[in-house]
Amino acid sequence: MSHPVHKPVIVALDFPTADAALALAQQLDPNECRVKVGKELFTRAGPQLVEKLIAQDFDVFLDLKFHDIPNTVAAACHAAADMGVWMLNVHGLGGLRMMMAARDGIERSSHRPLLIAVTILTSMQSADLVGVGLYSSPKDNVRRLAKLANKAELDGVVCSPEETEILKAELGDKFILVTPGIRPAGSVRHDQQRITTPEQAIAQGSHYLVIGRPITEAPEPMAALEAIQTRLIVNPT
Repeated sequence: MSHPVHKPVIVALDFPTADAALALAQQLDPNECRVKVGKELFTRAGPQLVEKLIAQDFDVFLDLKFHDIPNTVAAACHAAADMGVWMLNVHGLGGLRMMMAARDGIERSSHRPLLIAVTILTSMQSADLVGVGLYSSPKDNVRRLAKLANKAELDGVVCSPEETEILKAELGDKFILVTPGIRPAGSVRHDQQRITTPEQAIAQGSHYLVIGRPITEAPEPMAALEAIQTRLIVNPT
């Protein structure tokens, strides 16, 4: 079992505009959750949005999945760290040298965010992996990339709940496991394939849960968040 984490829910601000993202953020309590800014929102709104969220006391997970040559990724991670984000990520398929360069990039900043690696996207199934030449199962590929991230001295990985138990057993509780594809019981699956409930994910070893539409599309987003938090307390790890 994982040690309890303060504010385990990361709300995915998957909106096309800064105004929409900020309007949703204003309905949340930064003492109760963190927020994620992904590719579409960052491309449209830029660093200014991230700075506004940080000014509102939100811990920001910058989810851009950097994947390029080592020097380029190091520079991008350094820039992200200088923005003051709480956490950022790179893609594990960039390899060991790229991940080590990313780590060096954030360590050059006066602010040292958490740095994690994406393993295998939760939208991908075995057939998708075969199409790009990865013939092992999703779980085996996640395990391999997580070990590589650990070797590069990253803080953790993004993985699905199906892989958390084995990663925790092999890499220890201090290696952070961030889990997308979280859907409260009865929620729509959407484009995620390997999913589970918040309670199950925490019980299986996840430290942080990325949850989007079940909160952001709820009539009362803060009430939806509180309902999830309550279930996590009622069903502790």
